[in-house]
Amino acid sequence: MKKQGILNSHISKILADLGHTDSIVVADVGLPIPEGVKKIDLALTLGTPSFEETVNAIAADMQIEKVVIAEEIKTQNSEANAYIQHKFADCEIEDCPHEEFKQLTRKAKAVIRTGEAKPFANIILQAGVYFG
Repeated sequence: MKKQGILNSHISKILADLGHTDSIVVADVGLPIPEGVKKIDLALTLGTPSFEETVNAIAADMQIEKVVIAEEIKTQNSEANAYIQHKFADCEIEDCPHEEFKQLTRKAKAVIRTGEAKPFANIILQAGVYFG
């Protein structure tokens, strides 16, 4: 049995299979999942697991070089935006209109759905290269 890092076997496999510039999405309960993109549904109840705890667990196990967020998060969810700006201060942070964000999710290897029920709590995490 794995004793640390991501225990969810579906997420663990996705992370292990990522190559440079591949991406995954961590999503709130409302983000539509594009047809053909793998959905890993973690949602138990509204708010559980949260966006932040899910992103924290993934970021601890994934080399991230860039993140993409919807620009609407800045005015509609300042708490999540502040968390992202702090958490990913060392990464490139790109923003785009939410409609464009949804189109970008079509290229993701997977969408991980959380129980988060606050607007625009979605992020695309782009894999970097880890040379230890």
